[in-house]
Amino acid sequence: MDFASALAGFAVVFLIIGGLEIFDRTGLALIAYATRAHAFASWAGAALAFVVTSALSVSVGAVLLSALGPSRIGLVRVAGGIFLLGYAAWVYFHPDEEEELRRREDVRSALVAAFVTIFLLELGDSTMIFEIVLVADWGWLIVFLAGSAALAVVAAWNVTVGRALGSRISARRLNTIIVVVLTIVGALTIAYGLAPGAFPSLSLPTAV
Repeated sequence: MDFASALAGFAVVFLIIGGLEIFDRTGLALIAYATRAHAFASWAGAALAFVVTSALSVSVGAVLLSALGPSRIGLVRVAGGIFLLGYAAWVYFHPDEEEELRRREDVRSALVAAFVTIFLLELGDSTMIFEIVLVADWGWLIVFLAGSAALAVVAAWNVTVGRALGSRISARRLNTIIVVVLTIVGALTIAYGLAPGAFPSLSLPTAV
């Protein structure tokens, strides 16, 4: 593959993966999280999770999907949804701790929490499946580089939106928004994990 073809492939993969992720439930979860956490740490944790899941997609993702089967991949999605519901419950019942975290801007906890949240949501997600499928057309290196770059850019956008919302909304209303968004995203994630057939627009062929 010559340089022009590689560049074209990079652009195509970047636009596809980035476009998908902008409207993905993972982005909504990151926006909600970023309203109350350290901005750079939130982006770094999310971007790292995206890079790791992209690496899984282009290396062992297809093998894992084939070995685990659709039902067990669904259970991974359910685990991610339960994590979000648990986080939403914690925010609801511990508003004072949430406000303290906002004031402290805890870098390490923000990075770890963002990484875990995004990693769990991305495993078996439609974006990951698309990356697996695109490897057949553009090769693992281009898909990994372009996919990771696109997801890192989207993560930066999500964090920017979240921080802008966080600076303009009162603490009580912000906590309510976070709880509602995380609950909706968590519930939809669990539903998608248990009954993917109910979401035909998200049903994608697996590369096996």
